[in-house]
Amino acid sequence: MLKNFKIGHYSDIDNGTGVTVLLAETGAVGGVCVRGAAPATRETDLLSDGKTVKIVNAVVLSGGSAFGLEASCGVMDWLKEHNIGFNAGKYRVPIVVGASLYDLEYKNFAYPDKIAGYKACQTAKTDNFITGSIGAGTGATISKIFGQKTAVKAGIGVATYSLNGLEIAVIVAVNALGDIIQGGKIIAGAMSERDEYIDCRAIMSAGSLPLNTQNTTIGCIITNANLTKEQANVLASVAHDGFALSLSPSHTMFDGDAMFVMASGEKQIEFNLAVSIIPELTARAIVSSVENQTNSTAVRVNKTAYALFKKAFRRK
Repeated sequence: MLKNFKIGHYSDIDNGTGVTVLLAETGAVGGVCVRGAAPATRETDLLSDGKTVKIVNAVVLSGGSAFGLEASCGVMDWLKEHNIGFNAGKYRVPIVVGASLYDLEYKNFAYPDKIAGYKACQTAKTDNFITGSIGAGTGATISKIFGQKTAVKAGIGVATYSLNGLEIAVIVAVNALGDIIQGGKIIAGAMSERDEYIDCRAIMSAGSLPLNTQNTTIGCIITNANLTKEQANVLASVAHDGFALSLSPSHTMFDGDAMFVMASGEKQIEFNLAVSIIPELTARAIVSSVENQTNSTAVRVNKTAYALFKKAFRRK
């Protein structure tokens, strides 16, 4: 599936961070939509409608906040060694875009560097749709309304679609402030000592809670569809509807949410078909990021603190 794309991961388990690279060695039409208010991104302006370059060679998703953007330089080196990139005249310049999430407080202060990005490329292969605490999801957590100590482990999530020759995969690294929901109900999030979900959205609605900035969900849609750059940007935009379906709350001022698109162009499609598929497919990918996670390190929210904020919510 999606034979023109390769996915590779580098995971620093000891320090709790990593990088995921999605390679399009023959090039793919790129798009992006950044909805989060606190993003750490690379070359996103390049993907705007009207800019000269339409083809990208790699999307890099990394931990380490803005420090982790360094991993993209290792991806640049790997692509240069393989003579892959935009023909700028005498030299080829690899087109590498990316985004980072905040995992600096998950274990130790660490971030995926240039070497990590290069190693992720070395592991890249087709049909590499594994999920869990790998790559950019190594230090990813959710439900951080009470901070990192009561956060719940998430990671890389994936959802795929194939019909009549059209192939799509959504890959996300889920590191959200809020809980993960399905069908309007919380399925993963911080819990009280009574083993009840504390409900981040409800507590935020109560106000007067000091929030943290340890968040951001980032990802990429890869497809064999034949898309224009403008259409790729539309798909990246509607993917955020999937965030709203599966994260509660989503797109806060403390999330740096960003979604990329890479389209390799083999399959002609009715574009509205892709538009209708992407939100639910993105939601499924986000949900898959917490499947099979043990969360053995999760700490129950202190019942006194929980009762205090529940009381504040009732007053509203």
